[in-house]
Amino acid sequence: MENLAKRLLNLSEESKNNFPPDVLALFDKSIKEIEENDFAKGLNEGDKAPDFDLPNATGMNVKLSEELKKGPAIVTFYRGGWCPYCNMQLRAYQQVLDQIHEAGAQLFAISPQSPDASLDTQDKNDLTFQVLSDVGSKVATNYNLAYRLPNYLINLYKTMGDQLNLPQINADESWTLPVTGTFVIDMNGVIRLAHLDPDFKKRLEPKEIHDVLKQLQK
Repeated sequence: MENLAKRLLNLSEESKNNFPPDVLALFDKSIKEIEENDFAKGLNEGDKAPDFDLPNATGMNVKLSEELKKGPAIVTFYRGGWCPYCNMQLRAYQQVLDQIHEAGAQLFAISPQSPDASLDTQDKNDLTFQVLSDVGSKVATNYNLAYRLPNYLINLYKTMGDQLNLPQINADESWTLPVTGTFVIDMNGVIRLAHLDPDFKKRLEPKEIHDVLKQLQK
């Protein structure tokens, strides 16, 4: 199987046929702005992971501190089911879910989507791990990942219909998204791996998660 980075790169190349150059330039501009400014820089390895209590796709709440009593947690923040890169990442993580469970860990995916939209994401990607809704991006803010889309992207998204109607999808008018990031958190609530990238086309490889979980087992 190709690694996730290769599949994401192929998807990026394909997307160049779906958008005109001026639209692609706006996406690149927004990525560069995040890279060059001080917001949404995420947390670091060794930091204490902020606790959260969020509803899953069926409306039942999941509390991180309670789940950590069972074993380590992988917490990944994604933009939403409307993002093809997010869907590809979530499916790649589903493929290694058995290995994650064998290491005694659990996987939680968090987006600003409403529970109904999260359920759609879970169903269309055949996900069997917890998909959580962070409406209002409060948890993403605590993990220093949340940012408001620039006005030029908001205006662009508004031209794309319901597919990118984020206020409807997220049940929130703020046009806030997380920088995509993944954290491996040990049973003491300490972040043992932190990966984030302002470029939404880049995600953490499943193998890197597995390698850190093996270290935690020693």
